[in-house]
Amino acid sequence: MNKNSLKVLITTSGVGSRLGEITKYMNKALVRVGPKPVISHIIESYPQNTRYVITLGYLGKNVREYLEMAHANRIFEFVSVDKYEGEGSSLLYSMLQAKSNLNEPFIYHACDTITDSQITHPDCNWIGGVRGGGSSVYASFSTLGSRVTEMHQKGFSDSDYLHIGLVGIKDFKGFWLKADEIYETRCKDTTIGDVEVLAGLVRLGHYNVVELKSWFDIGNLDSLSRARIALSDGNFHVLDKLAESIYKVDGSIIKFFSDSEVLKNRVKRVEYLNDTVPRIDSVSENLYKYRYIDGMLFSKVANPSNFLSLLEWAEKYLWIKTGEIEAEKFKEICFRFYITKTEQRLYEFLTKKNFSDKAEMINGRSVSTITDLLKKIDLKRLCGDPASNFHGDFILDNVIQTGDSTFKLIDWRQDFGGDLQFGDKYYDLAKLAHNLVVNHEMVDENNYSITIDSGDVININIHRFQSLVECEDILFKYLRRCNLDVKKVRILRALIWINMAPLHHHPFDLFLFYLGKYNLASAIEC
Repeated sequence: MNKNSLKVLITTSGVGSRLGEITKYMNKALVRVGPKPVISHIIESYPQNTRYVITLGYLGKNVREYLEMAHANRIFEFVSVDKYEGEGSSLLYSMLQAKSNLNEPFIYHACDTITDSQITHPDCNWIGGVRGGGSSVYASFSTLGSRVTEMHQKGFSDSDYLHIGLVGIKDFKGFWLKADEIYETRCKDTTIGDVEVLAGLVRLGHYNVVELKSWFDIGNLDSLSRARIALSDGNFHVLDKLAESIYKVDGSIIKFFSDSEVLKNRVKRVEYLNDTVPRIDSVSENLYKYRYIDGMLFSKVANPSNFLSLLEWAEKYLWIKTGEIEAEKFKEICFRFYITKTEQRLYEFLTKKNFSDKAEMINGRSVSTITDLLKKIDLKRLCGDPASNFHGDFILDNVIQTGDSTFKLIDWRQDFGGDLQFGDKYYDLAKLAHNLVVNHEMVDENNYSITIDSGDVININIHRFQSLVECEDILFKYLRRCNLDVKKVRILRALIWINMAPLHHHPFDLFLFYLGKYNLASAIEC
């Protein structure tokens, strides 16, 4: 065995059901912890020349794509697992599929375990463990001196160490012999894994303990939350989405999309956005990569002194004409994007909340039904402007200031009402206006409120940074100075809040709905 070339087994084939809807669209190994997914934390804890055996099952294609893109300089052997859920599936079954790739000493590293402790080469058989409580939810083991004497399933209260899914296996022949023996007798048992194999081997005195000082588990929601807090990067803050994720790895940004069509359209739109967005270096079916942009996230530095420079830059480089589209066709696109989509989202929200569309008193103002408000919108005003280039999610968090008056945009929208090339700059302006009122920091810190009293009396409020209040004032002064339609921006901003409502958690969804409804009434009647 070459001691300079370690071999590590990482099983990513399971469905990660304990993480609930987080793993609905993504494999557990790709769940982000800090700036990068858990599997990158694992990969980067081993020497550069380590060889990895990766079992692939549930959404395994995405795992392979990610590893080949993010860690192209590492050595991987991929093993397909046919049974990764239901009868016949188990951790032990997945491990056994990699048996032929592991005819030498190796380390088994569970894909939900992160540690920054020094991981030793399997010069002997060892089991990694940490001291502390938690044996009610984790397997554990007892020791005598440095020797592991007994493995325990979850719920054993008098153990010495928690078993964290990190095992050094020098006697690989003995390990696989015991694994085969157990699987033959319990092949339909979905609960069997490394613990059952180790339980049979430690009684022979074959395993020592390796105590680890730090350990983060991302296998369930509570422990994932704790790991994210402990490993957070204050310079990399993103809003989590179920079907998308964004990572910062080795000087690059990698964006994951469950929907490959969305990714394809975003990549295509780079042609139209030109130098306003980063150049994409690598693309797969569900991921793309570009180099990390040096600069300041504009949401951290925007103020009344520099805000106008963003608007002037966007007018010069972003909101430009990129071709010709028939005026009537573009009106249809705008109607579909603004009105049809809003009606669909409104139905989703009312159904989700079991609400009826009715008149209400919001912040002391009598507001009619959303249906009535939508009928009062001047469609000629809303859908009558010429097409231009667009970003689609033009908020402060998607702007990087690279110089005094220069910027790069990230996280652009994949289309505008189905069209990739043409959009409405008023939508970008409305997104920016929205973000000056509702921003991630205030939402994350729950600095908003909503109360609903009897008699349909609603009161809403949100804290705001004074600097952003002043930036909003600059924005609307800019619109008036450039003879742009202030009323249209206000209407679109209200529609954006209504459209966001069904996509967010309670009670933020209620806050967005009533904020949108109140502001739509105000914009229409002004």
